[in-house]
Amino acid sequence: MYITEVSLQGFRNLAQLHIEPSRGINVIYGSNAQGKTNFLESLYFCAMGRSLRGKSDQQLIQFNEEESHIRMMVQRKNRYDRIDVHLKQNEKKGIAVNGLPVRKLGDLFGTLYAVIFSPEDLSLVKDGPGERRRFLDMELCQLSKVYYYDLQQYYRILKQRNNLLKEIQKKPALQETLFVWDDQMAEYGERIISARKRFLIRLDEIAAEKLSQLTGGKDRLQTIYKPNCEEGMLAEKLRRNIERDIYFGSTQSGPHKDDILFSIDGREVKVYGSQGQQRTTALAARLAEIDLIREETGEEPVLLLDDVFSELDESRQKFLLESIGGLQAFVTCTGIEDSVKKYISKDNLFYVENGVITPQKDSV
Repeated sequence: MYITEVSLQGFRNLAQLHIEPSRGINVIYGSNAQGKTNFLESLYFCAMGRSLRGKSDQQLIQFNEEESHIRMMVQRKNRYDRIDVHLKQNEKKGIAVNGLPVRKLGDLFGTLYAVIFSPEDLSLVKDGPGERRRFLDMELCQLSKVYYYDLQQYYRILKQRNNLLKEIQKKPALQETLFVWDDQMAEYGERIISARKRFLIRLDEIAAEKLSQLTGGKDRLQTIYKPNCEEGMLAEKLRRNIERDIYFGSTQSGPHKDDILFSIDGREVKVYGSQGQQRTTALAARLAEIDLIREETGEEPVLLLDDVFSELDESRQKFLLESIGGLQAFVTCTGIEDSVKKYISKDNLFYVENGVITPQKDSV
């Protein structure tokens, strides 16, 4: 799939634009703080229905404006889809696909498959388990509406159970009602654990291959699922830990406590890896996402690369560019490096200054 048109108004510092990107590599370049990442964020929002930086929807609206609009045309193998996004101050966001309102984000997923890589992806390796769970969930939600539904139900039940645990601290007799939430939590939690396990088995295989290629076979990557509770054991673990949960007033067991461990040659990358190894591990995981989406859906995702070339040496830049042949990609940078020039066309250049994106027809 690929994006054929993007129009937006009042999105962050981008007042108004309309572009028709190429099916290949599109380079958006300019000085820092001019709007390059904001443009990528608008594309990501159309795929996922949320900010890539975890901001509230209202923060995406241009300063001193009341609303923001994005319209995108996406071509797939057999059809065109139109995605419309309407953000308004003090109101819920409105999203429509082909003119039909999207009531749940799960109905949006799959209209545009997107993979994003940015310098902030180091947090996938370096930060806490929450970042890695988010990586898991965002990818699985794109691939499976069932997973999205199970995840939503699980977190709804988790919230209710945690509220009840706090009430039990005041009224111990309420403990008799806890089983109602435990049964439901175990049902949806087991589905999530099973889906994550299957996904990470395949991700481990592909990411290991990508990292080996990136490093010329020097490093061996393992991506290991670290579930808080083993598959088939959640109901028992919830029952066994009731007293502890009541003491803390929150649920201490379940997939909301899961983690992923990345290791190179048997050593945890988060603890022992160099900055270069951490960066390459994150890149290998993102490149593996592309293959997984292709395998699961038969579609080529759109790739969003936010200022990544400045973080990679020339050999890794070359590998990355050669790996994404056949994909539509949007690449932001402050300048166009010599190693990149031969992979792009002069018709695929867009210059950004003060929130204005201008197609460039000059030679590279």
